[in-house]
Amino acid sequence: MTATTFAPAPPATSIGFTNVLRSEWTKLRSVRSTYWTAAVAVVASLLVGVLVTIQQEHDLVRHPDSLGGFDPVMTVLTGFFLAQVAVGALGVMTISSEYGTGMIRATLGAVPQRRALLAAKGLVFIVTVLVVAEILSFGAFAISMPILHPSGAGVALGDPGVFRAVFGGGLYLTAVGLLGFGLGALVRHTAGALSAFFGIMFASTALVDLLPTNWRNDIINYMPINAGSQIMTLQPTNGALSPWHGLLVLTCYGVVATAAALVLISRRDA
Repeated sequence: MTATTFAPAPPATSIGFTNVLRSEWTKLRSVRSTYWTAAVAVVASLLVGVLVTIQQEHDLVRHPDSLGGFDPVMTVLTGFFLAQVAVGALGVMTISSEYGTGMIRATLGAVPQRRALLAAKGLVFIVTVLVVAEILSFGAFAISMPILHPSGAGVALGDPGVFRAVFGGGLYLTAVGLLGFGLGALVRHTAGALSAFFGIMFASTALVDLLPTNWRNDIINYMPINAGSQIMTLQPTNGALSPWHGLLVLTCYGVVATAAALVLISRRDA
């Protein structure tokens, strides 16, 4: 009998983080869910922003006295509050879909370094979302802002705080996407992770509203949407967090979820 010999598997270090990034980029751009959720985000960001801006322009023409408290950037970026649902859902499915289909076993077989794999997935997703979100933010501004000029409510990117608010719109969606990704990696089940995402983003604010007034007033500003959306405003709400402080709070939600997933991924079965 002739003994059969097998070539040893290549060491894990030979895979290379760059190759893992390429692999994850191929996965992200080759699944239909990426394009469907991106389409929803585009329609929500642009179409909703235009419709809301048209309505606001109509109201400002009829009631010019309300111009003083009007926030033009937040108005044209209103669609981002709908687009964030699509972005968060895509973040969840970027990782949870592999667990749902069992493909994660093949992925981990090819890339045994679990934390490096999760980091690569997260990096590819976050960079992609950041690029698309910034294009949407500046695109929504460019399309909708001219609608406000007849009433005198229009602003330019060079005006104080405007560039920060428009650029912040893309950062806001990216931070929401990070939260979705972190929860997807932590929960590893699409339905459960989506429930956790909607609970943190939306239900938590409703629960805080039930607290005694003195507690509510201290906590409400640290809820994800309340905190993060300050980066898109020209006229922050009285008592709210500053724009960059609020964005940092929202980002911390995603960082904590992702960090927990990084710790647990090496301690749990696939």
